[in-house]
Amino acid sequence: MPYYIKGNKIELLKNGKDYFAAVIQSIKKARKSIFIEAYIFSHDVTGKKILTALKEASQKGIKVYLLLDGFGSRDLSQKVINVIKASKIHFLFYHPKISPYQMKRISLRRLHRKMILIDHEIAYIGGINIIDDMHVPNGKGPRIDYAAQLKGPVVHLISLSMVKLWKRVSWSHLEKSFIPKNFQKQIAEYPNGTKLNFIERDNFRHRQDIEKAYLHAIENAQDEILIANAYFIPGKRFERALIAAAHRGVSVTLLLKGEIDYFLSNATRAFYGKFLKEGITIFEYTKSFMHSKVAVIDGTWSTIGSSNIDPFSLLLAREANIFIWDKSFASQLKKNIEEDIRLGGTEILLKDWDKSHLIKRIKSRIAYFIIRISLGVANI
Repeated sequence: MPYYIKGNKIELLKNGKDYFAAVIQSIKKARKSIFIEAYIFSHDVTGKKILTALKEASQKGIKVYLLLDGFGSRDLSQKVINVIKASKIHFLFYHPKISPYQMKRISLRRLHRKMILIDHEIAYIGGINIIDDMHVPNGKGPRIDYAAQLKGPVVHLISLSMVKLWKRVSWSHLEKSFIPKNFQKQIAEYPNGTKLNFIERDNFRHRQDIEKAYLHAIENAQDEILIANAYFIPGKRFERALIAAAHRGVSVTLLLKGEIDYFLSNATRAFYGKFLKEGITIFEYTKSFMHSKVAVIDGTWSTIGSSNIDPFSLLLAREANIFIWDKSFASQLKKNIEEDIRLGGTEILLKDWDKSHLIKRIKSRIAYFIIRISLGVANI
């Protein structure tokens, strides 16, 4: 079993309603510092609430660091950026003005992590951007997504990661980091706390860490694998691992996004025929817009994070997941995923997929082909 840090507290947060309420409360209680990393920061109803809380914190002398992806947050106007900077909030873009559409490796390396750190004591991690639940493609809200609030020794690892990245991006902008030297602090364990492991993906020492953590759990699964992932285009090893699990009698269920927000999302459906023939159960979430990146295996192992199961997350972007070894938390997350399936899931049956859905099958093959070609052009 991979290494886990004991003595932590974790709270599951579903959707922006619960997540942002907890985040704003933590921001208001902050004493020294606030770090935020996000792929998307939208200046909508929710984004304005977060920005107001950050400005109020900055006015109280709390150091606020806001790091956003230059492509994901490209719609943030210069006027809003000027307001942020005027509020004495330290603000940086990760890879500004670099478009993934250029199909260069550097262009596809985005900051996809969604993390918040309060006073180096409390951390939030998951798949939720700074964006309103009802602000979704096709107008079909609310968005379904997950995050977690963390306390305990594992927060120290998140603190080191966020500070390190802020310093690196500051250096690339030829700016000072404005981070005090003695920011680190000792974090006590909680008695009978939860075992957690923070795993990040970067393009240096941790290129395959998240995928390896998934594969280790899948390859050792004995009873059940339940994955809910919005952008699911697995590589060959991941694909083989799921099929092998199904062959040895493990129940494998996938909850995938039914609402297609851009054409390449169709590539997920290129796997349906093969997976269904191998005994893997597939549901599409069609009630609203699903953005989940969570999984539960054998009722004990679970994960929440920013990483999709696609080549952009697993091979290119900066990602961050928390891996949990705890039966109680796994049970809670499983119940939530099963509720998503019950309330909004449509099962994809092999007989229906093979005999109908011709247009969907054609689109999926074209989208998958484009992705493979694009990765080849980018030399990935």
